[in-house]
Amino acid sequence: MTPRDAVYAAIRHQEVYPVPYSLPMEIDVEKRINEHYGNTDWKQKIKPYFRSVMAVDTNAMTKVDDSHDMDDYGGIWRVDIRPWHLEHVPLKEPSLKGYDFPNPEKFYRPEAKAAGIADCKKYGKESFMVSSMGWGLFERSWNLRGFENILIDFMDEPDFVNETLDKLCELYLNFIKYNADLPADGILFGDDWGDQRGVIIGPERWHEFLKPRWKKLFEATHATGKITMCHSCGSVADIIPDLIEIGLDVLESVQPEAANMNPLELKKKYGNDICFWGGIGSQSLLPFGTPDEITKTINMMKIEMGKGGGYLMAPAKPLQPETPTENAIAALEAFIND
Repeated sequence: MTPRDAVYAAIRHQEVYPVPYSLPMEIDVEKRINEHYGNTDWKQKIKPYFRSVMAVDTNAMTKVDDSHDMDDYGGIWRVDIRPWHLEHVPLKEPSLKGYDFPNPEKFYRPEAKAAGIADCKKYGKESFMVSSMGWGLFERSWNLRGFENILIDFMDEPDFVNETLDKLCELYLNFIKYNADLPADGILFGDDWGDQRGVIIGPERWHEFLKPRWKKLFEATHATGKITMCHSCGSVADIIPDLIEIGLDVLESVQPEAANMNPLELKKKYGNDICFWGGIGSQSLLPFGTPDEITKTINMMKIEMGKGGGYLMAPAKPLQPETPTENAIAALEAFIND
């Protein structure tokens, strides 16, 4: 069984061992691991279960000055401090009047697509190839208006919100069409619907505004023969049944620190209907646990979450800069040791 076969088996809820995994990390962490081992040979021990390709750059930025970048929607971001954040929004009022909504072609990257096709031909028999779509409908809506503004708009300006989300949905449908002949196995969307407490706009408004549009995007993805994958931080426990209903195959992040997002409990409830990807605590265990706790938890997750398939192991977020070197090493060795 190739790494790609193992990923497909897990997504199809077939028990497979070793459990397929991904282990993303921030550059700072990678450098410290290199220093620990004195070389980069450790990278060769990570099985290539996943490889990324791209045809659409949904997060392109243009440098404004040493501290700011502008995105393709017209938002100005402060990028010289962590976390980078939106300082100037394209839409000062809840209206698209006078705003030149970007055309999908602005985001297409023919050279990257050609390279992606070549990579799929080269690595596609071995690895599960993932085409990323970056930020999704909710995130782009607050990208246009600002976070606090869009939350108010969801309550006070529903017509504007519907018009904006329709525009964004159409844009992403075009992105999916452009990806159709990129022979990736899955498309990974991203849309942070949750915070630590629950769905940010509430399950009811998510059902009204976002569910029908994401259904269109997942259906369009399946029509191209690709697996649907979506990242969301925070607690999305209240809408997991809806995500299953509208055709999401893989839910990524599974942030265990968020309310009602215990991976083991989610697996018991929904493990036959959706595949979970993530679940290792990037806010708690990895930065603040002991190496022994990290090793024991990862080994437990392999066994318990791996039962019956439906699990791809990963940290909920890439290993963050605050992760101590000894903890990063413990996680790495627990991941790669079958």
